[in-house]
Formats: sequence, C-alpha cells, structure tokens
Amino acid sequence: MSRYILSFDQGTTSSRAILFNEQGHIMSVAQKEFTQYFPQPGWVEHDALEIWTTQLTVATEAVLKAGINLQDIAGIGITNQRETTVLWDRHTGQPLHHAIVWQDRRTADYCDSLRQSGAAEMIREKTGLVTDAYFSATKLKWLLDHVPGARAKAQQGDLCFGTIDSWLVWKLTNGQRHVTDVSNASRTMLFNIHTLQWDEELLRLFDIPASVLPEVCSSSEIYGHTQQVLAAAAIPICGIAGDQQAALFGQMCLQPGMVKNTYGTGCFMLMNTGSQPVLSQHNLLTTVAWKIGDEVQYALEGSVFIGGAVVQWLRDGLHLIPNSAAVEALSRQAADNAGVYMVPAFTGLGAPYWNQQARGIIVGLTRGTTDAHLAKAALESIAFQTMDVLTAMEADAGMPVQEMRVDGGATVNEYLMQFQADLIQTRVVRPAITETTALGAAYLAGLAVGVWKDTQTLAQYWQQDAAFTPTMPLATCNEHRRQWQKAVMAALAWTTA
Repeated sequence: MSRYILSFDQGTTSSRAILFNEQGHIMSVAQKEFTQYFPQPGWVEHDALEIWTTQLTVATEAVLKAGINLQDIAGIGITNQRETTVLWDRHTGQPLHHAIVWQDRRTADYCDSLRQSGAAEMIREKTGLVTDAYFSATKLKWLLDHVPGARAKAQQGDLCFGTIDSWLVWKLTNGQRHVTDVSNASRTMLFNIHTLQWDEELLRLFDIPASVLPEVCSSSEIYGHTQQVLAAAAIPICGIAGDQQAALFGQMCLQPGMVKNTYGTGCFMLMNTGSQPVLSQHNLLTTVAWKIGDEVQYALEGSVFIGGAVVQWLRDGLHLIPNSAAVEALSRQAADNAGVYMVPAFTGLGAPYWNQQARGIIVGLTRGTTDAHLAKAALESIAFQTMDVLTAMEADAGMPVQEMRVDGGATVNEYLMQFQADLIQTRVVRPAITETTALGAAYLAGLAVGVWKDTQTLAQYWQQDAAFTPTMPLATCNEHRRQWQKAVMAALAWTTA
C-alpha cells in the first residue's frame, strides 16, 4: 500500500496543500490566495477563519487531484508563515480580531521604547531575537490591550494565542489540541531558546498571562488526529515547523555550516549551526531550527522583509507587468540597470540593518530611465539584500559559505539567480524540488509515523536542478556593491532627516 504525506503550506498570501509520495515526489498541488487587509499604513492583517477555510479547501482539492484514498494518507505536516498572531476564544473557537501579520509595524514605537528602557539585551540573550515589531509578543500584547474585554478574558483562562500552526492544529482537532513546535515558539519573543520553555520574565515584561500560551512540542511527533475534518478517518497531525526552518530541513541542510535562502514574499537565509545556539555579532537572529526526538538543532537567520513582494508591487502598485512571471522578460530589455538602485524598505529594513522606520527609495533616476530599468533594479534589490545577509552570516560563522541552496518562487528567474551568484561570488544551487518548505514539513511528519526511517534516508532524495557560478568581473561586482551601499545610506538618511 502506498503511503502519502499531506503538507499544509500556509503562507502570507496564499494557502497551499501538497501531497508527497514515499520518494518525496509531488503528487498534486492546490493553492488559493486569501485577502490582505491594510487598515492603516504599516498595518497588515489576515482573517484567521479565511485562512482556515482556504487551507481546508486546498487540502481537499490536492487529495482529489491525486485520486487517492484518504486512508492512504499516513500523516499531515504543517508549515506556516511565522510570527503572525491569532487570538481566539477557547470555548467558541472564534478569533477576537483579525490576525496581525508578521509584516505589521503597529508596535514599532513600543519596540523602540523597550530598547530605550534597556530590555533589548535581555530579550536577545533569552530569545536570540532583536527587539522588533516583526515578532509575536508585541502583537499579542497589542491585541490584549486594544480588543475590548480581551485582557479580562485572558486572565480568566478563556483565550488561546497561537501562531498559524497552532490555529490550524486547533481547528483540525476540533479544539482538542493547543500546541506549537519549538521552531515557531522561538519566533514569539516569549520563548527561552536555551531552556526550551516559555520564559516567565518575558511574560511579565509583555504582561501576557501564561494561560493563553500553547504547549510546546518537538517538530516531529503525533500532536493529535483530525476530528471529522477532511474525512471520517482520523489522520495523524505529526510534523510542524515554521516555513523557513521547514525549508532548511527540506533542503537537507543537516550539517553545521550549510546555508539555504528562500525567495518568497520576503527572503530568509538560514545557516545550520548544530546543537548549540550561536548569538550573532552582526544583527542576525538565533533561532531553533527543529527538534526531532531529544535532538535540537539551531540556526542563524537573516530576514529580508521585501523579496518577491517587490515584484508584486511592480504588478499591483505600478502596473508595469501583467503577472509576476513577466518581470524577467521586461528586465532583460535593459542591458544594465543604468545606475538605478531600488531599496524596497516598504515595511522597514530587516537584517542586518533592523531599521523599523526605513521606507522604500529609488535612486539614480534620469530622463532615460525606463520600465525595464525599474524591473531590473527591483530584481537586483532582492539579490543585494541577500548579499548583505550572507556577508553578516559569514562574519558570524568565521568562514566563507561555499554553497547557497535556494528555493521559493523567485528561483525560476534565471537572471536573478545568476546575478545573485555574481554578487556573492558563491555557487548558487537550485534543487529539483523547489517546494522545499512543504517538503520539509512532509519529511518531519513522515519521520514521526515511520514513512521514512531517518534523516540519512531523506538526504539521498535531494537532487540538484541547476547551479549558477559567478561570471561577473570582480571590479563590476564591487562597483555594484558600492552603489548599493550608497542607496541604503540614502534610505536610512530619509528616516532621520
């Protein structure tokens, strides 16, 4: 009998479901976008119930497309947009407010006040994170402080907080299980990555009652079973990892020093650092990669807030392209960027700058600037931001990175991949299966229920699709870097002027 793993890949702009077979091959994919809410500048929200219904819809669609029996699904793996914060009623299962998305900046001023009070170093030592509106703790505090009656309900034990993984498990098990895994917990700014426990001092700092928190589990175990959802059969839910940690696992970056970069809405680079957390000296994050059995792996992470989202902006904001795929052809109409550089700090700058107030800027415009130059500058901005993160990562690791494994939607863009390899002067490798986020969740789930024996078995499935090696002259590369740094300085100057 064939055994399949169903991956829930709940992202920032869409919910997807991917069905994998025992060889790690994709049997079917279904995807559905959902509504983005922008109630004020810098605020981003989602409807948690819409996330649930779209995720359930695509899961059903993926199973129907593959033409398999639900009894053949050995388990469900969940990977999710991280930090996005849901608060719901423990008794009714109804969210109290829209989910506050990881991109949301409404708590930036509060984070500034925390830094001014001297709390940032304590937060960094315990959580591995910088004090930023990106993470869940300040979003949860905002909900408790601003939703009428929320704090009183929380103190009575009537509310549940969760990142999207927790919300999905709660819905799948019909409220029987309120859990998260270590990788998602490590993104809340409430979790001590050394003790692997919710931290009482941090809970006091953010004024958050412990009763709202989920139970923290490993990334690969049976958390519960579906309750009359998808089918009458009870399917084990048995793998959870935040999207970037799942991609690191799906890319089989199992050894310390291995690096992957995901090109999604944002860009996220992770380096496996092994069984010990490494605190960054260059403004990167220290995070839990995964926990399997008793073994915990850590990672260094650099987050770029606007990656593929800059192409969406060209499509939806400027209407320069009819669809995202058209950006490569348009960019190739220009021989070079003609001195145009774009810093897409639409929601601030992430690693290694961590400037919450920064905003987007385009420099070097002339009367000769065309839509093709803007498209090229937008694509190149993704590569430049990635370069900044890799430079910081190499400094923290104390060694050059030999190879960067890449995944995510933008990796189909050959121009971007080649420009990336040129800029970082490092080999860029795209795997045969670029759906590494969903694949990582599937692997974690399959390990828990015996579909795969161990990680060594999984490692043999990883295959290269294409490799990009540097061809740009070093002098040209260095000039690009110099101009990019000037553009970033201009963006930062705008925040202080």
